[in-house]
Amino acid sequence: MDRLLKQISQTYYYIYTATILTTVIGYVLTMNDFSPIPMNSPTGIALKSIVIFYMIISIPLGLSSFSKQTKKCREIEDEKIKFQTYKKAAYQRLILVGSGLIFSIIVFFLLRTDVSLIFCAGISAIILLFFCKPTEAKISSDLNMDESDEEDN
Repeated sequence: MDRLLKQISQTYYYIYTATILTTVIGYVLTMNDFSPIPMNSPTGIALKSIVIFYMIISIPLGLSSFSKQTKKCREIEDEKIKFQTYKKAAYQRLILVGSGLIFSIIVFFLLRTDVSLIFCAGISAIILLFFCKPTEAKISSDLNMDESDEEDN
């Protein structure tokens, strides 16, 4: 299980690293007089709408599909297959939620004046932090590993 935790944690921290890099690049472009897309232009409205729509769809979809997949994982007897299935579900959840975080920051720096995109980034970051951060306790709980340990004793 330690290997599984390390692999999922690595992806988790890659998302936050990409977020920081995106923010730094956007800030540097802003300081170098990068001209933003006008917020009220059709392109600006479309970009903002796409990000918000993506957030509305991806967060509940990512969390609910992960929950459904972990329920299926609990029934798998072979531990190797169980961990592979869980890892795949965790990656999908991280990518769905994390890409919303990165996209909202990119579009914020493209529009530069729309604070609602900062709120979208904040929501994604909080969801990642509270619901997607991998820990050994969460993995054990998700896969009902605690119960099987107690039954063995």
